[in-house]
Amino acid sequence: MSGTRVTAGRTTAAAEGDVVVLLIGMRVNHFYAVHQWVPVFLAMLRMLRELEKQPGRGLLGRVLLTASPRTYYVVQYWESKEKLYAYASSPDMFHHRAWAIINRKERAGRLRRHVGLWHETYVVPEGSYESIYADMPAFGLAAAHGSLPVEKRGRRGADRFAYRGTAPASEAEPVAAPMGAPGAPDAPSAGSGVEAEVEAGGGAG
Repeated sequence: MSGTRVTAGRTTAAAEGDVVVLLIGMRVNHFYAVHQWVPVFLAMLRMLRELEKQPGRGLLGRVLLTASPRTYYVVQYWESKEKLYAYASSPDMFHHRAWAIINRKERAGRLRRHVGLWHETYVVPEGSYESIYADMPAFGLAAAHGSLPVEKRGRRGADRFAYRGTAPASEAEPVAAPMGAPGAPDAPSAGSGVEAEVEAGGGAG
């Protein structure tokens, strides 16, 4: 869900509070087993379409990437880990049904290690992430949470790490400006049929 319109100058993601990131993907272990890995790849795309049609589920943004001819994965940004887990476990969503098929095949001894599946989930607290984009379309964290001129959070990485969007309960007002120790400046940078679809190779989880 990254944009194509370039924003001139330097910007940063407008995220506040915790950032929830899910990395999820597949690896083609045996290229010849097309009947196994192609259905898995198509299932991944189906899950993304399902989520994009239902924004209330909590997916804020995603980037589809390849690490090699064998490895494909998606970086997903979520509203909260609770919404992520609610989607994953919801019986009316495709993800839950696809994994039920995979688990059934595994118990029956029908998986032959043709396709690898994996995911990693991170909940990154405020103060532990920062970002900068130079002459870039909305991308990654900024595509998910919106973007701001970098000066709003600080031109130095240390200032952006130190930014707090909301004040502790004991304080009367939110922090209005970046706080932080000086740091090195950033260098400039230039449908239906679940069984038929997944039975051959499973779905990404």
